[in-house]
Amino acid sequence: MDNKKHLHDMELMGEDHVGSGALTPLREDAFAIDDDLKIELIGKHFREIMHILGLDLEDESLQGTPHRVAKMFVKEQFKGLDPKNLPSATLFTNNFKYNEMLVERDINFHSTCEHHFVPIVGKAHLAYISSGKVIGLSKLNRIVDYFAKRPQVQERMTVQIAQHLKEVLQTEDVAVVVDARHLCVASRGIKDVTASTVTASYHGRFHDPGVRSEFLRYIAIDS
Repeated sequence: MDNKKHLHDMELMGEDHVGSGALTPLREDAFAIDDDLKIELIGKHFREIMHILGLDLEDESLQGTPHRVAKMFVKEQFKGLDPKNLPSATLFTNNFKYNEMLVERDINFHSTCEHHFVPIVGKAHLAYISSGKVIGLSKLNRIVDYFAKRPQVQERMTVQIAQHLKEVLQTEDVAVVVDARHLCVASRGIKDVTASTVTASYHGRFHDPGVRSEFLRYIAIDS
């Protein structure tokens, strides 16, 4: 394929926010090296990027930047790539016999657009109907954070959270709505600072219009 055409196609893909599926695209050897070595290697490459940009790496303010960025990537911003960081989710018996939907709304998250590596900032709203088990509320926040902390496409992240909740909670009755602002839209290109993107993933009883409307009323989004 002609290199210019390939780059053009990739740029179009990025603008259209096309994802490659529900799984984050990882190589088979993604975890062949440990975090310390990843930080060392990323630091070297980021130093080269800064050098190419013309920055003076001898300047006191910039000397530690490559290592700081590398450590942030591995330990913070992209820690959700590594399955060892998946939060444990202990379930408890639903002793109260609470059979209505449980909603955890306005879960703040910070993610990264995989097309431009700039922030995605937003809120996730989760709901489920117990099949006999319940989960600690803070675990819902941690699950959102885990899937957000990787290069992402919002549609994929929404589906990943929903699929994981179904597995953990042992129920099909799960709903996820994500409302986010993309800095690739706000800070470059069209530079629209007010637009937000809403995605949803409904399962089980949430396919019922009445149940779905009840959930949307709780999170104050019109159906």
